[in-house]
Amino acid sequence: MQERRNDARMLCAELVQLTYKDQAGYQRKRVANLEDISLTGVCLQVEARVPEGCQVTIRYGDGELLGTVRYCVFRDTSYFLGIQFDEGCRWSTQHFRPEHLLDPRDLVQEALRRRSQPESPAAHD
Repeated sequence: MQERRNDARMLCAELVQLTYKDQAGYQRKRVANLEDISLTGVCLQVEARVPEGCQVTIRYGDGELLGTVRYCVFRDTSYFLGIQFDEGCRWSTQHFRPEHLLDPRDLVQEALRRRSQPESPAAHD
């Protein structure tokens, strides 16, 4: 899938509530798994298709984020939604910090650090 977000993504795992109106105008609520998050958007995993262009509310703890579904793709056993936050709506760890949050850039830095360290003789035994 083509990278669509300009901001750094943080990998995460957290259950959130997704609320939207379906094409018939009925309000729907779904439990969604938060896959990744950036300043301007999220990727959510859900069990049912959500139409592109749909306005959504993502509720977590005592807060919410508002946005628009930019893509909805079926992969393996579920749907993955790309949601762009509304203008003026930004994510911050000060307001919402998922329980499991990882910056992939930290993994790259750690791998580079390990590569630059000389191997110990015991590693070859």
